[in-house]
Amino acid sequence: MIKAEMVTKTFENFHALDNISCRIPKGCIYGMVGSNGAGKSTFLRLLTGVYKSDGGTIRIDDEEVYNNPAVKNKIAYVPDELYFLPGSTMERMGTLYGEIYPAFDKDYYQYLADSFQLDLKKPIHAFSKGMKRQAAAILAISSKPEYLFFDETFDGLDPIMRNLVKSFVCRDVLERNTTVIITSHSLRELEDICDQLALLHKGGLVLESDIQYLKTSLFKIQTAFTRDHNEDSFAAVDILHYSKKGSVINLIARGGQEEITARIKSMQPLILDILPLSLEEIFTYEMEALGYNFQNVLEGETNEK
Repeated sequence: MIKAEMVTKTFENFHALDNISCRIPKGCIYGMVGSNGAGKSTFLRLLTGVYKSDGGTIRIDDEEVYNNPAVKNKIAYVPDELYFLPGSTMERMGTLYGEIYPAFDKDYYQYLADSFQLDLKKPIHAFSKGMKRQAAAILAISSKPEYLFFDETFDGLDPIMRNLVKSFVCRDVLERNTTVIITSHSLRELEDICDQLALLHKGGLVLESDIQYLKTSLFKIQTAFTRDHNEDSFAAVDILHYSKKGSVINLIARGGQEEITARIKSMQPLILDILPLSLEEIFTYEMEALGYNFQNVLEGETNEK
């Protein structure tokens, strides 16, 4: 398990992380979304021991990470800015990773390279941006780590290769109970793979939730009545958003769907439709309830009420 408690990191006068706390269980795919500069990469570098926190603690399996080779040996990290040995081929990089990671699986490495149609003997500097991303992902997955961290890894991958990487990551989680953290500035990149999602903004953890809970706890209601109703009529319901167009009332409600539906039915509506929300819509309304504009947060702007 990963435990981060009140973690802070400052560079000169810039607060990259401000009292971040979270717990990431084993076998979880944890997504971190936020704009550039939100603190995602800094958090991963603290988790991998590249940086030392200025305050708070980070523990993996109840051990401090910084300056701890035994813990670092459990981690494979694919940074946003990739690095390969100058002039190296994938074959040479595979040899290097095999020396670093005792569990590195050469046969699986070959299988992954064949699956992505990458030439192990070709110099990596001749690869395209997307091919380099694939190579880095293959090296990390083949190392068979307990913890696998990807920083903006899907950036530069075409949809087919993106889905292929995701499929191998999911296989790793299912077969070996690997814990995975993936950062992105795009919620759509993460919603189909992650178990939990966290939203970072200006170094702070604004929202964190289990995806299944998010998808089942919020829903949209469209209703209409013979008599006039306003927002106060729904005081017994946890409403995140209320709007009315003509006689049709639109509600974004949070809570038990059956209980809330029963409450509104007791008001004898003419029509009552329950509609699902996309994950982006859910985040938008949750962020509005917290006083943020979700889209502006993703774009690195502030619009706090």
